[in-house]
Amino acid sequence: MFYSKKLNQFNNIKHCFFSKNNGYSEGIYKSLNCGPGSKDKKENVIKNLNLVSEKMNVKKENLVLMHQTHSNKVIIVDEKNKNNKKLVADALVTKLEGVALGVLTADCAPIILYDEVNQIAACIHAGWKGARSGIIENTLKKFREINKNNKISASIGPCIGDKSYEVNLEFYEIFLKDSKINKKFFSKKDDNKFLFNIRGYVNDKLSSLGVFSIDNINVDTFEDVDNFFSYRRSKKLDEPDYGRCISTIGLVKN
Repeated sequence: MFYSKKLNQFNNIKHCFFSKNNGYSEGIYKSLNCGPGSKDKKENVIKNLNLVSEKMNVKKENLVLMHQTHSNKVIIVDEKNKNNKKLVADALVTKLEGVALGVLTADCAPIILYDEVNQIAACIHAGWKGARSGIIENTLKKFREINKNNKISASIGPCIGDKSYEVNLEFYEIFLKDSKINKKFFSKKDDNKFLFNIRGYVNDKLSSLGVFSIDNINVDTFEDVDNFFSYRRSKKLDEPDYGRCISTIGLVKN
């Protein structure tokens, strides 16, 4: 379990970047696999999610997950949809107390945010596709739709590190087409291979959008075999599937 020093300062929220440890799953999913979309035994995933609910001090039905599709879609969680198990989105925003928002990752960057002025919590699934297509911008837009006057803190959780994130020339050129500034998030490996710093890219997005209170749980999910699931590592090992870690944030019920 990993925590943000910045977010720990606020008494009215609970948050956690959970590792893959201390759960019920076995084999390649050992042990806290929280991915309902994985091929793990459903009963084990449910037990793992119930455990997360307990740690977050919310009822199990109040742990709200998304069906993540690498999109830029954001949903505001309210009384009407909080028990909807089919929220198709890559970010969730809420003002509800006693609810924990969850984001699942296995190399992508999980981002959790809190607006201390308006008591708004959010979580973002920031893979390269979502981050590039506006998931961070759209989430902050939702904050500002609720109230323009805000003070947002963000924490970027464990994700794949730049030394582990090899991409091809086409990938590199897509980002350069967006902006020449993006060159700084790549280092050249050879003529056709580059290393991409998704953490740097996501940090830059947040600060360019006016979020200046940011910290990072600076861990490489690909390299840290003991603590994190990794899509890329599973591919490299030729495993048939992979587990997902969960990162959560919730407003404490007064």
